[in-house]
Amino acid sequence: MLTTGADADSRAPRAPMLILVRHGRTSANAAGLLQGRVDNELDAIGAQQADQIASALWESDDRPDLIISSPLLRARQTAQATAGLTGLEISIDERWAELDYGEWDGLPISEVRVSDWQRWRADTGFAPPGGESLTQLNDRVSAACDELAAVAAGRNVAVFTHVSPIKSAVRWSLGTPDEISWHLHVSQAQITRIGFRGPLPRLTSFNETTHLSG
Repeated sequence: MLTTGADADSRAPRAPMLILVRHGRTSANAAGLLQGRVDNELDAIGAQQADQIASALWESDDRPDLIISSPLLRARQTAQATAGLTGLEISIDERWAELDYGEWDGLPISEVRVSDWQRWRADTGFAPPGGESLTQLNDRVSAACDELAAVAAGRNVAVFTHVSPIKSAVRWSLGTPDEISWHLHVSQAQITRIGFRGPLPRLTSFNETTHLSG
């Protein structure tokens, strides 16, 4: 149920929060495959993780007021658990979709040529064949973050998304000019929080997984 009336008034004033949630596990995750735009559903573990995420967000001081999801099924299914618990509707934003791996999508990393992988790590403008570069990813995620920072207006926004957009949003929050995605590990079904108090975003937590321990 939604918090309204006296319950809402009793909660302490808070800074708006951007809550970044990585979707639950899929069979491709379990198999260690690159998973970009391929539209896999959650496996049984992933469905359980979605419920654990929903409980953690419901019990949090930063309980969501808005829910946004990537259009991909695994993110939407993860968001649905939180939507069902909170009574909130899910808004779809294409900008939070996973990086497009193009011809690499669905492959194990071992099948990508070492020279191509090294070039990708060294050049943010490099894109897998038929796919998307990190520069393109950062442009769309930064635009989405800028928009949310402007419209949050005291509301907590939970975004259900994927590894690469979460890394990009962390980069946005830190204001770093250099690519940092290769230096970050984003766990399955993790939660990351970015606060909007003051003129600059602040990374308040990264890669929370304690809600999965139960």
